[in-house]
Amino acid sequence: MTATAPAQAPVPGQKAPADERLLRTSLLRRLLGRPELGSVVGAVAVLLFFAVVADSFLRPSSFGTVLYAASVIGIMAVPVALLMIGGEFDLSAGVLVTSSALVSSMFSYQMTANIWVGVLVSLLVTLAVGVFNGVMLTRTKLPSFIITLGTFLMLTGLNLGLTKLISGTVSTKSIADMEGFDSAKALFASQVTVGGVNLKVTVVWWLVLVAVATWILLRTRAGNWIFAVGGGAEAARAVGVPVNKTRIGLYTGVSLGAWISGQHLLFSFDVVQSGEGVGNELIYIIAAVIGGCLITGGYGSAIGSAVGAFIFGMTSKGIVYAEWDPDWFKFFLGAMLLLATLLNAWVRKRAEATR
Repeated sequence: MTATAPAQAPVPGQKAPADERLLRTSLLRRLLGRPELGSVVGAVAVLLFFAVVADSFLRPSSFGTVLYAASVIGIMAVPVALLMIGGEFDLSAGVLVTSSALVSSMFSYQMTANIWVGVLVSLLVTLAVGVFNGVMLTRTKLPSFIITLGTFLMLTGLNLGLTKLISGTVSTKSIADMEGFDSAKALFASQVTVGGVNLKVTVVWWLVLVAVATWILLRTRAGNWIFAVGGGAEAARAVGVPVNKTRIGLYTGVSLGAWISGQHLLFSFDVVQSGEGVGNELIYIIAAVIGGCLITGGYGSAIGSAVGAFIFGMTSKGIVYAEWDPDWFKFFLGAMLLLATLLNAWVRKRAEATR
């Protein structure tokens, strides 16, 4: 049996120590504690750099192109960031986008059904792949790298093999003249002009996903579970966090993003090349890491992934507007990854030092 020492009475004339939970946090300390601070600094630097070296970079038309490039990556970077915060990876995310588009196209074409039937079938199939990844991870206890690498290889083979078997070529047939195509294109691949800037609907999808993901992380119990699982699965399980359900949900979220991206791919061009998507999973991970997500999990934000995707968009298009050899793009992408990781690590150490 242990005894609790009585609280010490304050000395007359001396202020009682304030409860640290009631202390106001300075603006600098709050900023240093944000995971996306490093990526915001990097985004400003990239913006200023290309504004100087490329005369056409700040034109309204150029800004629309940059936003489109960022949104295509950002739609996937958001759920991938949440998955990384939860301490896991998904190497099948890139080819899953293509799989989603292929299912919509081939099901609608072969069944001569309304396009929306194929879209809904694609949603079910794509979500099933995410659930498969999550269940395999929780049941086998294998690393997510191995599980999703296997899924990546299987999907790559299925995309090519089934497309050749059904269509006779490596691409799908055109579905532009089928019923429901126009309405589906309006939802997934339309654009509007605002103030001289052509905005694709993917920008809207991107911003909505960022808002929803931020709300989940900061305002819901599920967000606490994600951080807890990424910080330490066993410790999280010990305090009642449903670790397995959280992981399955995160993989399902990546599948939802892949479905949205896949439908955009299909309805932008009305045909799909079955070999597309390989390698894009690394770009999604890079955008999340540049945005402040830790490889080890438990730290990051959806807003940071959006900033990382925006940096990607500015770099990919800025090199074109500067009229440089596009082969240099991968070099700049790698350099940004290293610099952002170092900057994020420095910011995190400063944030911990000021606590």
